[in-house]
Amino acid sequence: MRILLLIDGACEPANDAERADPGLVDAVGVVRTQVRLQKLDFWLRNPDYLADELLTEYEQSGEEPLLSLAASILSSEEPEVRRYPMLRHHFGAYEPLDNALAVLRSAGLVARRRRGTVDRVRQHDYFLLEAGRTIAREVIQQAPVFSYYVERVQLVVALADGLGGSQLKQRQYLQREYAEAARGERIGSVSTRARERLARLRTQRGQDGIRVGDHGQG
Repeated sequence: MRILLLIDGACEPANDAERADPGLVDAVGVVRTQVRLQKLDFWLRNPDYLADELLTEYEQSGEEPLLSLAASILSSEEPEVRRYPMLRHHFGAYEPLDNALAVLRSAGLVARRRRGTVDRVRQHDYFLLEAGRTIAREVIQQAPVFSYYVERVQLVVALADGLGGSQLKQRQYLQREYAEAARGERIGSVSTRARERLARLRTQRGQDGIRVGDHGQG
């Protein structure tokens, strides 16, 4: 269900040429490349990394809502309770999606298409079918607990806005724990470091506010 909600929230509209494929006539959206899907899923499965990226965005933009969002994650048990570690692969975070996708495909909710040649597949694209969107909406209504994933997917997609799969991979490699994980091992948490960073930024923000206030009184 996590993968279905991720594809539903992250997909862009399928075009007419793609829907000309007999198996895609009812395609409503597509997530292009397995790399992008894997990298988005990494942030969805690792709230600590997601929160730390929000702190980076806050430092660059100064937008208070980013700090508040990061704080709401790091001040809770979400980084521990909602964390599903991924393996470090040759191209970064990776977890086989075949089983989950096989269930979605067999149910007629999602379709996959390969691009390339018989000898070399260049790209996998994941299409959300009309039935998949319908099920995603029904599940949220019938089991509100899944709204967590809807909210987090929106946040992950906004964070990845304008970035392709390779760019997301490069960004995630900037995290020391991610880059230094041994191949085939699970990527470690950054929750402790992210919480310490949040505390520093809150202190800094408070100090800046005091200085501004003092200056105004002077």
